[in-house]
Amino acid sequence: MDLLYAAQHYQTVIRSVSLELTMKPVRFIFTVGALVLSAAVAYAQGGQDFSKVEIKTNKVTDKFYTLDGQGGTIGVLIGPDGVFMVDTQFAPLSEKIAAAIKQLTPQPIKFVVNTHVHGDHSGGDENFGKMGATIISREELRFRLAHPNPGANGQPGVPTAAVGLPKQTYREQLTLHMNGEEVQLIAIPRAHTDGDTMVYFPGLDIIMTGDFYRAIQYPNVDRANGGSLQGLIDGLGSVIGHAGPNTKIVPGHGPTVDRTAVMAHRDVAIAVRDRVAALVAQGKTEDEVVAAKVTADLDAKIQQPGTTGERFVRQAYADLKATR
Repeated sequence: MDLLYAAQHYQTVIRSVSLELTMKPVRFIFTVGALVLSAAVAYAQGGQDFSKVEIKTNKVTDKFYTLDGQGGTIGVLIGPDGVFMVDTQFAPLSEKIAAAIKQLTPQPIKFVVNTHVHGDHSGGDENFGKMGATIISREELRFRLAHPNPGANGQPGVPTAAVGLPKQTYREQLTLHMNGEEVQLIAIPRAHTDGDTMVYFPGLDIIMTGDFYRAIQYPNVDRANGGSLQGLIDGLGSVIGHAGPNTKIVPGHGPTVDRTAVMAHRDVAIAVRDRVAALVAQGKTEDEVVAAKVTADLDAKIQQPGTTGERFVRQAYADLKATR
């Protein structure tokens, strides 16, 4: 079980305990919750405790910052109208994240948008909902949060509590005006998942992508949550189309990049798609396609490729077989 799936599973366990013990004394809830959280952290992080995670604040402009902790990159637009926040990371980090934002502005967190469903991007939604933030997402993402897939061990997923569900949803595009800036939420259909959102700040020349673009590792198509290979490639094209030569592109994971880096990433995705498609047409099995090492000459173009090349090849194979 990899880090993300383990963390999501144990976040589900924590939610289950909270639901089951709602009629118990508050101290008992906290005690059991702490024990379960400790087990979750130990399992998901290989012994790393979320209490050891520090939130790093990075200034992009006077109005816009990114936050790094454990999980996906968070974005915050600050100003007199309040805070507009992109993604929430894991639930145990919510207080630290809120404290880091308080260092930037005394204004409350008014809006939170989720780029996609995974717990390292949406895990803190319930906590920030309790703080009064209005959560926004694609309709598909709200459905995923309310009707989660089973855990990696087959246990039923636990729905996000009502306070953490998006109160406002959109389909193709939603535009907000806040702190003197236009914020465009743009649907990226069936890419990393079926609920991806690209967040574009045209006045600041900043784009946040969530995980349909990562500056590290090969692309990741989560077919179990509605993702698709062609949708991911199209999503990368949308980023490239919105970006200019100086646009700062903030990925779901990895360093901020420019349009050229996204173009190179899309080229890799297309190359893998075409190579796998040719082998599928020859009747090769999934393992035979993996054994062909179609990514061998591409690894040098990917930061921290690890085993994600094989993962992407298998995802491409499954997607292409399903659409033949």
